[in-house]
Amino acid sequence: MERMSPLDATFLHIEDGINHMHIASCAVFEGPAPAYADLVALFRGKLPLVPRYRQKVRFVPGGVGRPVWVDDPHFRLDYHVRHTALPPPGSRDDLCNLMGRLMSQELDRHRPLWETWMVEGLADGTWALISKVHHCMVDGISGTDLMAVVLDASPEGSAPVDDHWRPAPEPSDASLVRDAFTDALASPEEVMRWGRSLTRTPKRLLGDASELVQGARSLGAQLKPNVLLPIEGTIGPHRRWASAHTTIDEVKQVRAAHGGTVNDVVLAAITAGFRDLLLARGEQLDGVVVRSLVPVSVRAKGDHSLNNQVSAIIAELPVGIDDPIDRLHSIRAQMTGLKESHQADAGRRLLELADYAPPALLSVGLRTAVTVMRRLPQRSVNTVTTNVPGPQTPLYACGREMLEYTPFVPLSQGMRTGVAILSYNRRIAFGVTGDWDSMPDIDLLADGIARGMDDLLAHSHLAKKRRKAG
Repeated sequence: MERMSPLDATFLHIEDGINHMHIASCAVFEGPAPAYADLVALFRGKLPLVPRYRQKVRFVPGGVGRPVWVDDPHFRLDYHVRHTALPPPGSRDDLCNLMGRLMSQELDRHRPLWETWMVEGLADGTWALISKVHHCMVDGISGTDLMAVVLDASPEGSAPVDDHWRPAPEPSDASLVRDAFTDALASPEEVMRWGRSLTRTPKRLLGDASELVQGARSLGAQLKPNVLLPIEGTIGPHRRWASAHTTIDEVKQVRAAHGGTVNDVVLAAITAGFRDLLLARGEQLDGVVVRSLVPVSVRAKGDHSLNNQVSAIIAELPVGIDDPIDRLHSIRAQMTGLKESHQADAGRRLLELADYAPPALLSVGLRTAVTVMRRLPQRSVNTVTTNVPGPQTPLYACGREMLEYTPFVPLSQGMRTGVAILSYNRRIAFGVTGDWDSMPDIDLLADGIARGMDDLLAHSHLAKKRRKAG
């Protein structure tokens, strides 16, 4: 039995039938598709490496402790690894529609919180794996680590891992309550945390406090209401999904010509997509920005644990700027300033305060906040944009190479669309999530991202020619 961290529990508590808190991906493999039984055998051979896949959530009665992970005595792999096919013609649009439908359904909380769908019937002879896992289990980075564990590093595959798993006895409600009180009174993690804090020098403590104040001030300034935009507002339970693609080499061409980071370039392309979408809706964009929540990993190098380790900053995407290079320079300057503002540090420290909140109060508070946001939509943050580095070498399933690996990001109240970016094997994929009812034109955003990259590349080639001519 393992108790959830406060951040992991947060993702569980804010889910309410509309705010789905699963992250996901759609991976396309070379054909032909394997036999379903072979794919199940692949997963079965790797299950000992990912014990969380055979654990379910148990809530502590009365909310006196955070939820815990326990072994599922009724675990069946064929419930979680599923098989379906697209109707003819099996286009990529059909695959996107299926992805949106599957993402509209919440995971069953009485079972381990993951599903994988094997999808056949694509017109080009390829096949797909749609993987869905609850955010309380993993963050984006550890989620890509799981794919690297389940899939193979070569077409030959690897031998199944010896499996001696037997589910531990499921705890009773009384023992869950007793253990919650015991953990609260004598938690080794709490003792270590306080021990570390006591060994800090006064100078270090003052420095931490200064960074926290600076970051909180910057974060607060970004939370002022933005102009009203049609990409924000209440959402329903159903989702749309679309995608766009580029390569790391193309992004580096832009970066070499105009400076900045890989993240700056992809944010500039996303800004172009939002600009196209808003202009198509007749919006006046002079001086307008789209405010995006940008999750930031605070995971230590080499840490492959499954729990969430993220903070966030708020970036302003300058959709009011027409010139693509001016947009890139604006984003570059802003992201440099955000790194110096300690926003991510402030967000992480604020999340750490949840360690000291009574679990029942934390649960009720989060659910109340979600209810209030639905009735009084916020205008401080318009979208979410998350960038996750994935495996940079080819992965295989049953001897078939994974050709594309495209992510899905969940939505929350006030945000009708979001973009996830995932790099894999020198390619970069943009997964665009939209609310079904209010974002029927989500393809404009995905197509705009692709066009935005094309524009940046075109200007990069011009810059290269100018340098040669000079």
